[in-house]
Amino acid sequence: MTRPAPTPAPTTADGRGHRPAPWVRTRLRAAPLTVLLGAALAFVAVLLAAALPRAVDRGADQALRSFLHDQGPGPTSLSASVTSRGGRMTPQDLDTVLAALRARTGGAFRLDASGPVHGARGVKASNLATPGLDRPEAVDPRLTLVHLPEAAAHTSLVAGRWPSGGEPGAPVPVALSRSASETLKAPLGTVLESTPSISGTLRAEVVGLYDATDPADVYWTDLPCLTKACQNRTPDSLPKVYWQTAALVGADGLDRIGAWGEGAEYFWRLPVDTGVLRADLLPGVSREIASFVTGPTASGLSAAFKRPDLHISSRLPELFKRAEARQQGAAPLAAIGPAGVAGVAAVVFCLAAALTGDRREAELRLLLARGGSRRSLVRRLLGEGAVTVLPAAALAAWLAIRLLPTPRLTASLVAATAVTLLALLAFPVRAFVLLSAPHGPRPRRRLVAELLVLAATAAAVLEVRRRGVAPAAGLDPLLVAAPLLLALSGALLLSRLLPALVGALARAAGRRPGLIGFLGLARAARGGGGRGRPSVLPLIALMLAVTTGGFGATVLGSVDTERLQVARQAVGGDAQIAAPSGEALTPELIRAANELPGVRTPVAAWVEEDDAFLFGTDRGSPQVRVVVVDPVAYAALARTVGRGRFDPALLAGGAPGTPLPALFSGDLVARAGDQAYRLRVRGEELQVRAAAVVDGTPALPGSGAAILVLPAQPAVALTPRISTPNRWFATGSVDADRLEELVRAGTPATTAEQVLVRTSAATVAGLAADPLQHSAGRLFWAAVAGAAGFAVLAVLLTLMRAAPDRAALLARLRTMGLRPRQGVALILAEALPQALVAAVGGGLVAAATAALLGPAVDLSALVGAQVPAGLRLTARPVLTQALGLAALVAVAVLAEAAISGRRQISTELRAGDQR
Repeated sequence: MTRPAPTPAPTTADGRGHRPAPWVRTRLRAAPLTVLLGAALAFVAVLLAAALPRAVDRGADQALRSFLHDQGPGPTSLSASVTSRGGRMTPQDLDTVLAALRARTGGAFRLDASGPVHGARGVKASNLATPGLDRPEAVDPRLTLVHLPEAAAHTSLVAGRWPSGGEPGAPVPVALSRSASETLKAPLGTVLESTPSISGTLRAEVVGLYDATDPADVYWTDLPCLTKACQNRTPDSLPKVYWQTAALVGADGLDRIGAWGEGAEYFWRLPVDTGVLRADLLPGVSREIASFVTGPTASGLSAAFKRPDLHISSRLPELFKRAEARQQGAAPLAAIGPAGVAGVAAVVFCLAAALTGDRREAELRLLLARGGSRRSLVRRLLGEGAVTVLPAAALAAWLAIRLLPTPRLTASLVAATAVTLLALLAFPVRAFVLLSAPHGPRPRRRLVAELLVLAATAAAVLEVRRRGVAPAAGLDPLLVAAPLLLALSGALLLSRLLPALVGALARAAGRRPGLIGFLGLARAARGGGGRGRPSVLPLIALMLAVTTGGFGATVLGSVDTERLQVARQAVGGDAQIAAPSGEALTPELIRAANELPGVRTPVAAWVEEDDAFLFGTDRGSPQVRVVVVDPVAYAALARTVGRGRFDPALLAGGAPGTPLPALFSGDLVARAGDQAYRLRVRGEELQVRAAAVVDGTPALPGSGAAILVLPAQPAVALTPRISTPNRWFATGSVDADRLEELVRAGTPATTAEQVLVRTSAATVAGLAADPLQHSAGRLFWAAVAGAAGFAVLAVLLTLMRAAPDRAALLARLRTMGLRPRQGVALILAEALPQALVAAVGGGLVAAATAALLGPAVDLSALVGAQVPAGLRLTARPVLTQALGLAALVAVAVLAEAAISGRRQISTELRAGDQR
């Protein structure tokens, strides 16, 4: 049997073979606008997906570095020390230990460019008995001897010479800072003598004076007053002021430090470079630092130098734990916004795939009828999408990497890949479903799916409320998923109610003159494109956008409210002036402060924190802190601050011969009563009784000590000594600069610098300066903008999906006299009900989300201070998000109707009605 000859390929007129046009090129040329829109959608989605993880990483790194930088160079350094009890060390020994310590660094962390600091210093300071030295309150100044090998590189010699030499028994040569020399009245050549001790009388001669090149240099951190003389107070019941300073000795005076300071301490401080630490590598750095402190590195160094007393310490492990706790506490709240954007974007891709499927369903079925297989068609659609999606996705990922540089790529590439696959597979999967064997409606499947979503939502909410947020485990996916599930459940519920609600509105509109409202509402009730009900996907997109935006705005609003409350409790109101210990505020200053613009509820108070005791309690005779104020003004202040609330009438009374009514803190008495107690204040006694028990006082912010609050007039009559206030508090918008200027003008120059001026606005600004909070806020608002944009796009895609059917209706109505303005009104009546209902429903779901999940949310990481868990639900954040998105959707729908409505009618009239 012979094989049949192959059929020759078709030829053209010039004899060349004819080949079919490539599929992808033909499709791209057939619908260039659709191709561009698809590429733009993929580009934006991938750009957001790739940029969000990188923004989170950058925010985490910046927050970590800022947190560690704020701690100062001392806590962020490795400090090693040994004492002279284990044997003396030479300058060469100091350098050898330093080299060994530096050799063990450079792995997970590196040292700061400022460089290590090492040397020796006396364990204690010696009192100076030299006549003629400055003694502010007849207390001898104190001096410590220090040896710093690199001191010359950080100072400049201004007189004399650097210390060196010195025979045994002769005064030890020292160099003193010029500032300390002038303060102590110890010029060049002065011989400083210590008070007699077991070692006898020691002497030091000032042979040189120097100035620190930069007194604020981190080199001088933790060094005892080497750049100037420090003013200290004796630890007595009546403290006195004295001067303390330190002097430099040369290498040949190293052995004499121990005798002067009752022993010497050899120290090495290695500052860690916190400016290059990364949040993702923090566990490894923490392990290496811990090895230095109490691990194998510390043991190896002790054995190598045969110094079992080598002690290495650092606060870095503790600071790392605090930094990780802060990051983990903020992570779930910061992830809610991006999760909402991801959900809305997924809905938009599904809507875009549905729209493309509707437009090309006839084409695909024709190809299937002519012998094509579903597999081959899906493969061709994948190739068609790859040409459009992959270049746009690659460009978006590259742009995100260039715009937001960070060493971490994995999370960004995974997110970009996931979105790329979604954009690439959405239409082929939709086409595969369309080309499958048709099935009848299956309402039970939808009902079962909706019941499963409701069950999952209820379980997530109950679990979050039961166990709370789990920041110790890092990102809590349950807290992130719960708001999205609530939004999804609300959308499914609205999709069931929307046809009935809009149908009722359509029937009501049908009873009124005019058909535009009735036709638009009727189409909205049954959905466009011949569907029996509206599509649930636009509802889901809008509900996700409004719910996540409203919940996130509630979180940020609660953060602002809690931060203000924390600041007010720390200040004692919105402004405070506090006189130094033993001083008082002048009546002129108080009167001028009361008259400042914006001041409300001014309160002048007398506060005693040191010399007050209460007798007759179950605790014996505890020391208490006494506050004497006007009851009415103080009660208003306590209400505003939210601490120590009481009825001012309770402090009325106090007639002669009866105990004075007072407010007691709960740790003094359990309940109010008529029992009399003896209060001794600065040697004078009062009889007091507990008129009420309060939880604290604004006058002593953050104090955990026992507190008594007395009414001013009766207390002053009994004890005139307390008649002059030493504190001033106020609420309102007080200008900090004007308040400080007022204090400088109304206070003697000798005490003006010691007067404390604080405002809640400055405290709030300090708490809000944390980059962790800024990063979370920026991420949330970027997510809100992205979700709103995708939600509007979902509504526009829904309009485009129903455009052919609507265009036919408009064309028919146009032939019957429909005016263009009425056509736009019909489009608005069809599209806006779903958007408005979704905005209202989303607002309600957002409020419900805040109420259901709020008790489990801990805002401490975002506030910047420890606060009780819970959200403060207010209407403004939710309404702003709901109404804002509704207005944005309305504008978009109006623009789409005005631009495309007339074009659709004209196109339909030219083509003729073929339906």
